[in-house]
This record gives sequence, structure tokens and C-alpha cells, in this order.
Amino acid sequence: MNSILPFLFDLLAYTAVFVIIVLGLGVIASMMGIFNFAHGEFLLLGAYSVFFLDRAGVPPWIGMVCAPFIVGVVGLFLERFAIRRFYATPVVAMLGTYAIGLVIREAVRTALGGQFYTVVAPLDGPILFGDLAISKWRSVVIVVTLLVLLGCWLLFKKTNFGLKVRAALENPMLARASGIPVNRVYSITFAFGAALAGLAGALMVPLYPLNADMGVTFLIKAFLAVMLGGVSGLQGSVAGSTLVGSISAALPWVIKPVVADVMVFVIAIMVVKFRPDGLLSKRRS
Repeated sequence: MNSILPFLFDLLAYTAVFVIIVLGLGVIASMMGIFNFAHGEFLLLGAYSVFFLDRAGVPPWIGMVCAPFIVGVVGLFLERFAIRRFYATPVVAMLGTYAIGLVIREAVRTALGGQFYTVVAPLDGPILFGDLAISKWRSVVIVVTLLVLLGCWLLFKKTNFGLKVRAALENPMLARASGIPVNRVYSITFAFGAALAGLAGALMVPLYPLNADMGVTFLIKAFLAVMLGGVSGLQGSVAGSTLVGSISAALPWVIKPVVADVMVFVIAIMVVKFRPDGLLSKRRS
């Protein structure tokens, strides 16, 4: 039991931070109908922001609060001056965001000098329950994820802005005719999705070594999770990320990591075959 519980807790913590990653990608995909292939680099920027501020003498917890705002501003700038031009052609949007992500990745690689770095968690060490030890920082990650999910649900379901987002998602032309500033809603939504990726990167950097390629692997799995959950709303993103995240965290404990990654793709393909519109889609009669 003492070995199973820490494993389940680590699996839950990994899945939790993965949910935040996918949530940001899913918000952008469902809102604008494009997949942001720079999303992994937004995660990288969040992690790098914490590292940079930590090296500048700023306490890590302040860096983790600042990271999503920094990445959100970067996302807003990119949406206003580059990505907005790609909405009409989703394929070009994917290529354009991939190119932007490549530039960000190589810029961070140059800044890091190709090295791996670590950041000490603001709350380090374990919480002891008798012989059972649970990571304090992983506990924080789980709590923050639950708060983020609650905040997103309240934002998109219970606020006037959420109503505008849903209107722009359902029918952009009608939303414009109703006086909703759709372009502004798009900008804010894209920045919000980028900020979620930045938050995920900030939460992850004490758990995973910081390097220029850390966002790439998570991007591929996040893309799978969005495909599995569907792009119809928050529920699909949460369902897809929970499935992919838990499988990705659990399989390497029983099989080789490379084989585990292949199995994640195989399972995803099988689910998409039977649920092409997402896990929460209704069956066609």
C-alpha cells in the first residue's frame, strides 16, 4: 500500500498539470477552429520565465505567479500581429504557429546554451503521513489545477464574457451582427489559452528539467487529448487530457517509456475510430 499510494499520487499530479496544458490548447481550438502548434513553446516560456526570474533573485513563487501573465501578453501580441491573419485558412494557421513556436524554441535554446536546468519548488520536501511521504509541490499542483478548472467553468459559463465567447464560437457572423467585438474576444481567448500553458510550464519546472525541447513532447500528447475529447467545450478537453495524461503517466511504470508512448498513440487511434467527434459526443443513430 505504501508503494501504490505514492504512485497514484504522482499519476494524479502529472494528469493534473497535463489537464491545464490541454485546457489552454482546447480553448483556442474550440474558439478559433485552429490548432496552435506554438502551444508547447508557450509552456516552455512559462517554465523559462520562472527560471529567468529565479536567476535574477526573484523568489520562485513570485515567478510562478508572473509566468502566466508574461506568456499571456506574448500570446496577445502574437495573436494581434501574426496569428490573426491565419484564421481563414486553418492549415496555414498550423504552419504559421509551428514556425512561431520554432522561433521561440530556438531563442530559448540560445538563452539556455543547450543546457538542462532545474528550479527548486517554493514548497520542497514531503508531507509525512506515518510511513507515507507525499510531495508538497505535487499537492500544490493538484490543488491549483482544481482551482483553474473551477475558475474556467465560472468564467465561460457564468460571466458576460463567457456568453460572448460561446456566441462567437457558435456563430461568429451572428455574433458580429449582435454587436459582439469578435476579434477582441478572439484576442483575449488566445491570450488566456497561452496563459494557461504558461501556468502549466511554471508548475512543471520544479518537476521536470528545463530545456528547449520540453514543450514538444507535451504538445503532441496535448494534440491527441484535444482530438480525443473533441473541440466542443471544456468538458471534452478535460476528458481527453485525463485519459491521455493518466495513461502516459501509468504505462512507463510497467513497460519501457518508448513503448509506452507508442501505446498512447495506439489507444488514442482506437478511441478516435469509435468516437471520431470526441469522447463526449453523442452516438449517431
